[in-house]
Amino acid sequence: MSEPLLLVGRIVKPHGLRGEVIISLSTNREERVAPGSVLFDASGERFEVRRSSPHRGRHIVTLAGVDGIDAAEALRDRELFAPPMEDPDALWIHDLIGSDVADVSGTRLGTVVTVHANPASDLMVLNGGGMIPLRFVVSNDPGKLVTVDIPEGLLDLP
Repeated sequence: MSEPLLLVGRIVKPHGLRGEVIISLSTNREERVAPGSVLFDASGERFEVRRSSPHRGRHIVTLAGVDGIDAAEALRDRELFAPPMEDPDALWIHDLIGSDVADVSGTRLGTVVTVHANPASDLMVLNGGGMIPLRFVVSNDPGKLVTVDIPEGLLDLP
């Protein structure tokens, strides 16, 4: 694969005797396990989703070529990856990390080093330690510049 792959989930354990597996997604994009989707493990092994259904916050998934509990057990704890999705209205973590951040007046605020999950709004963590909720992002040039409109004092340290 020439394009980078993103972590989208993990096979938790087998389910039943026919080779189905339980997958815990690390994304809110459930189409990652829709029938016809293709997933890869860290070694590049390819898995095509045949069937999928939600189950207790995870998904029961049938993967092509995984027949029987022994084959499913061999996949336990395997991380699954997929290529980035195209969605111009979405903010993707992999596009934010490493981007410079500036406010609407052009003042540089720092560089995004990571994004922390937060129930109210995920937080961009800047190299100086400041955190900016994603809800304040007004524009994004992926991998280059994130422009934010933040309230006065948000980044002031006590």
